Amino acid sequence: MTAAADSHDLIRVQGARENNLKNVSVELPKRRLTVFTGVSGSGKSSLVFGTIAAESQRMINETYSAFVQGFMPSLARPDVDVLEGLTTAIIVDQERMGANARSTVGTVTDANAMLRILFSRLGQPHIGSPQAFSFNIPSVTGSGAITVGDKTEKREFAQLGGMCPRCEGMGSVSDIDLAQLFDDSKSLLEGAITIPGYTADGWAVRIIGNSGLVPADKPIRDFTDQERQDFLYKEPVKVKIEGINLTYEGLVPKVQKSMLSKDVNAMQPHIRAFVERAVTFTTCPECGGTRLSEGARASKIGGISIADACAMQITDLSDWVRGLDEPSVAPLLKNLQHLLDSFVDIGLGYLSLDRPSGTLSGGEAQRTKMIRHLGSSLTDITYVFDEPTVGLHPHDIQRMNELLLQLRDKGNTVLVVEHKPEAIAIADHVVDLGPRAGSAGGEVVFEGSVEQLRASGTLTGRHLDDRARLKEEVRRSTGALEVRGATEHNLQGVDVDIPLGVLVVVTGVAGSGKSSLIHGSVASRDGVVAVDQGAIRGSRRSNPATYTGMLEPIRKAFAKANGVKPALFSANSEGACPNCNGAGVIYTDLGVMAGVSTVCEVCEGRRFDESVLEYTLGGRDISEVLAMPVTEAEAFFAGGDAKLPAAHAILNRLSDVGLGYLTIGQPLTTLSGGERQRLKLATHMAEKGGVYVLDEPTTGLHLADVEQLLGLLDGLVDGGKSVIVIEHHQAVMAHADWIIDLGPGAGHDGGRLVFEGTPAELVAARSTLTGEHLARYVGA
Repeated sequence: MTAAADSHDLIRVQGARENNLKNVSVELPKRRLTVFTGVSGSGKSSLVFGTIAAESQRMINETYSAFVQGFMPSLARPDVDVLEGLTTAIIVDQERMGANARSTVGTVTDANAMLRILFSRLGQPHIGSPQAFSFNIPSVTGSGAITVGDKTEKREFAQLGGMCPRCEGMGSVSDIDLAQLFDDSKSLLEGAITIPGYTADGWAVRIIGNSGLVPADKPIRDFTDQERQDFLYKEPVKVKIEGINLTYEGLVPKVQKSMLSKDVNAMQPHIRAFVERAVTFTTCPECGGTRLSEGARASKIGGISIADACAMQITDLSDWVRGLDEPSVAPLLKNLQHLLDSFVDIGLGYLSLDRPSGTLSGGEAQRTKMIRHLGSSLTDITYVFDEPTVGLHPHDIQRMNELLLQLRDKGNTVLVVEHKPEAIAIADHVVDLGPRAGSAGGEVVFEGSVEQLRASGTLTGRHLDDRARLKEEVRRSTGALEVRGATEHNLQGVDVDIPLGVLVVVTGVAGSGKSSLIHGSVASRDGVVAVDQGAIRGSRRSNPATYTGMLEPIRKAFAKANGVKPALFSANSEGACPNCNGAGVIYTDLGVMAGVSTVCEVCEGRRFDESVLEYTLGGRDISEVLAMPVTEAEAFFAGGDAKLPAAHAILNRLSDVGLGYLTIGQPLTTLSGGERQRLKLATHMAEKGGVYVLDEPTTGLHLADVEQLLGLLDGLVDGGKSVIVIEHHQAVMAHADWIIDLGPGAGHDGGRLVFEGTPAELVAARSTLTGEHLARYVGA
């Protein structure tokens, strides 16, 4: 007799309406691998992440006490009628890891924690507990008195940490160029301080000028030695300004604490520009960049210190740990060995544990997050992956497929959003969304097996077996970018001439040195425009119109047509709805309960004051213009009363990169990874650089869209540009005029030039992994 509990073998979704979903209903089998396909913007992420995973996480959060929920992110209930059969969802996405300056691959995966215990047990000389090997814990000594009953005892205490005292565990020391902090010919009241945020009438400057330590009306060059010392280096001291108790601190330590304690990659663009201009970072001379104190570096196991272990490539570290035979720590060694082997299995064996986590690519970050789940004892979990094959060479995709199947075979439900045919092929169940993107998508156009998908006639089904052909003729180069002796990261003195005036594809297995070569030796040169995978920084008020600069000419055109100020047509300025301040929604913080957002009742989500909507351009008000898809706006601004060449040119570029379905006022926070990258590409296309560097532009692109991308790249080259693409997609390789292949392996097994020539020559030679896979792909 079958138990009733065994009948719950489906996740049922009915009436999902998140973002562009149109009352979607699906039934997903549990303990199977389901792949979600469809063009970028068709609604895959809205269904998988915005509906299924979001509701699972929200319901789990509700099991915690109200006190704990107060410290957790608030999640609104997805717009869906019924969700049944949910299990605990673990999201493994491509969001880059927090760019904390103290965060490394070792600290985010617990590998460092295990190594610290290992060295505290076996390291010679023995220097103390695991804390003595942590670069985040300083050494502290002190003494004090303690009274117990009528007795007072004097006690001394010491905490031995492993932090290097010179660089405070950062691995680098900074030197500030004082000339970039202030203009010494001016006084504070005249705006002498040139640091972002330090305006002459702002609080930061008022505290300095009214502290009584520094004169506000005297040019800085006329300060006495004492005034200059207090201005730049004064230790924190309490001062009273306008009846308020405040703390005064010298300018240099204040800048160090507020700006230099953060990772440069995590800063806002204007802050980062200031830091890169004013500060030089050099490797700490005391610890040599290891972040560790002398004691932590001196304690060794078989001649290897913890700093040496963290600097090793993980494949080598794994071999070293395997060679340790110490029964007293056998369980620890077994767990550490398993963790390091997981790195190797997932294709990250080329990393080292001291690699800053903020420098990992999106694909590397996703695979690093996977590691903690591979050895998990949990089953009946729903794992949700967002394009796990991003950044993977065809050779590595097979390994990723095996890991996904391994998770499924442990009794878990695996949901994968994916475009690569090699990854779709292993699915037990496929859900295809479409038929197109944006408002033309949001429907389930197919459910079933991979074989049924091939015969379905949907856009994905028709393109699933697409195979590119090698070009019969390739373009001739018009010159070359010379790279000589490149040694960035794992590059081993690479010499290469990168042809100009053609489409160049740089390829190789993950970790072979592609990004190190191009971003390290080419991207920083004059005339080179680099479009990388970095996330777009912007608030929920940012949208394609503001990001591309298109809103400015539109606002001016509205102002000119109606004889009013341009500021009226900004939802962030005078034209904002007074009820929601131009956000379009009201965000309500419910304290310890989950906060909610509701559409503003006054402007009905249009974001503008009612009086502003009376002004029109070409018969449309500003809110109607911002609600237009790119293709409609392109036609609107092409001629007639609304003819606006500046906006039309930007819309043309957005359409060229395949974003014609996006509404120009859609918040940037709702865009997928592929959409964000193509938006950046569209903005950079206007720049006057002669050389374009693109980093995996096929990320997030459907099989049918790759053809359009190739047309765009051809258009750039035919227009006189040189295009260098870091890419793994075989269709892009086959379309190239010249291929540069790095390898043969990853990490210290890579970093060498293994092939350069035309795609046809690479296929004919089959001398590299890339050559073998490309030959198979084109059917040679």
